Amino acid sequence: MVLMDAIILYFCAQPTQSEMKELVASFTAQLRQAVEIGEKATFTPSKNPIRNVLITGLGGSGIGGSIINQIVEHEIKVPITVNKDYFIPAFVGPETLVIVSSYSGNTEETLGAMEIAMSRGAKMVCVTSGGKVLEIAKANGFDHIIIPGGMPPRACLAYSFTQLFYVLHGFGLISNSFKADFETSIHLLDHEEEHICSEAYYLAEKLHKKIPVIYSQANFEAVCIRFRQQINENSKMLCWHHALPEMNHNELVGWTIPNDKLAVVFFRNETDYDRTKTRMELTKEIVKKYTPYIFEVYSKGATQLQRSLYLIHFGDWVSWYISEIRNIDATEVKVIDFLKGELSKI
Repeated sequence: MVLMDAIILYFCAQPTQSEMKELVASFTAQLRQAVEIGEKATFTPSKNPIRNVLITGLGGSGIGGSIINQIVEHEIKVPITVNKDYFIPAFVGPETLVIVSSYSGNTEETLGAMEIAMSRGAKMVCVTSGGKVLEIAKANGFDHIIIPGGMPPRACLAYSFTQLFYVLHGFGLISNSFKADFETSIHLLDHEEEHICSEAYYLAEKLHKKIPVIYSQANFEAVCIRFRQQINENSKMLCWHHALPEMNHNELVGWTIPNDKLAVVFFRNETDYDRTKTRMELTKEIVKKYTPYIFEVYSKGATQLQRSLYLIHFGDWVSWYISEIRNIDATEVKVIDFLKGELSKI
């Protein structure tokens, strides 16, 4: 805890390239602290039965909602919708648990969605480091979990993502089995760190002059999105992703012209569905006619949470290594700052 607190204080200013590396390296330290925070969280009972869940947030604050949705879909008995907009679906009301996830607490779109959810009498829970979200939560007596601030949101997924499990468990929507799962994940990642870094650097060397195309089985699509977003922000590169089997029904037809600027990365799991494994093998045979750059990354872990965290950490390292190889600043997001600045004038 003392080490992690020191890291947080160190990064209160805009982090440098080397400091972003330390943030990537501190992933399991963040997970440990996130579990400690979650264990202390308390929740007030909902006045109404929870019939559905809305997780609203964007970017590094919102991707955790997409990931947890796929992890708990075989356990949770109510639907989860992940919202990344100013507005929310019409079904949101007094029987909806709304989880507001905004690292800064000042995300414009999330604040808009939060205001609408409040007006509809939804059960509100906020996960944030501060800002207007925390101010509103305190003023209205909403349940809230405060996570460490002062860092780029994309480098703090461990904090916000972990709390989502505690919120769902706090309202009786999932069991507490995730707690042991996180503990195992932390040990796994610490044990595999050297191997992960080595393999991530190898892949970064292959990708840094290419346009990455990321594929996975459908239930790991959110992990692919996380990887894409990290390539976008840390590596300053365009890329795209898709998931199988859906990709076989549309995008596959787009592979018609040889293009050695494209490099395909398959995120794979030993537990992938057999028919999807076959589809991946056939897809590889088709795609290799158009690009020789095809790579496979296999996860490690016994559960979907463990495998997801493994691939997330691997992808984060790849994105940082690419920034090093390209000699660019992984932390710089001036174009986003410009956009926010222009929006604030309107």
